[in-house]
Amino acid sequence: MNKIKKQKLTNTITAVVAIILAIIFLTPSKLLAHNLSSAKSNGLVGETDSGYLAVVDSNDSSLVNFVKGINEKRRLRYQEIANKNGVSLNTVEQQAGGKLIRKISDGEYVRISGKWKRK
Repeated sequence: MNKIKKQKLTNTITAVVAIILAIIFLTPSKLLAHNLSSAKSNGLVGETDSGYLAVVDSNDSSLVNFVKGINEKRRLRYQEIANKNGVSLNTVEQQAGGKLIRKISDGEYVRISGKWKRK
C-alpha cells in the first residue's frame, strides 16, 4: 500500500475514533441507559400525586420521551382498571399516585400539589 493510501486510512480511522469518543463523552452518563430505578435514584424523575412520572428538572428530550412512554403505559393500565371497576380514570390516577408516593425510597423526588420534595 502506498504512503498516501496509508495516510488516508489512518486519517479515516482517527476521525471515526474521535467521533465515537465524542459521542461517549458528550452524552451524559446518566442518560446512556435509562431505567426507571436509576432515573429516580439519580433525581432525574419523580412520582406525582396524579399517578404519573414527571421530569424533575431537565429539558433533555431522551429523558422527556422516556417519561412520556412510561406515562402512556400507565394511563392505559389505569383506564383498564377504571373500566373494570366502573370508576373514573381520575379516581384510579389519584389512588395510584398515593400508592406510588408511599412507596418511594429515601432521596427520591415526589411532586405533590405542583411542588417537588425530596423524601
